[in-house]
Amino acid sequence: MGVEKAAKSRSDIMRAVKRAHTAPEIKVRQALHAIGLRFRLHRRDLPGSPDIVLPRFGVVVFVHGCFWHRHSGCRYASTPKSREEFWLAKFEANVRRDANKEAQLLGLGWRVIVVWECETRSPEKLMLRLKRELNDT
Repeated sequence: MGVEKAAKSRSDIMRAVKRAHTAPEIKVRQALHAIGLRFRLHRRDLPGSPDIVLPRFGVVVFVHGCFWHRHSGCRYASTPKSREEFWLAKFEANVRRDANKEAQLLGLGWRVIVVWECETRSPEKLMLRLKRELNDT
């Protein structure tokens, strides 16, 4: 496969990545429903448009993809071999933006929970973590 074809193929793949209603996000929503909680989705009036907002608890939940948001130590947080400088700059900007939005939310009095994509692979562990996090509020 030529370099141009590989770049176009990767571009097409990345363009198809959804921003909202992803499989990991839906798993978190299912776990919250199973616990008996109701929530709001993607509130645009809050910094970063959190994936899930639990107003009663004063909690927002971000469901981060391990690849895009650089889950430290996670095997899914790989870096593409082609155009490595581009990807590293992009990932760094994502991490910086995440930290900025989290700081803004904390400043507004919200508690922020980050659920990583890899954590959604075990529904039982995910539910236990969410219960524990929400009981701490």
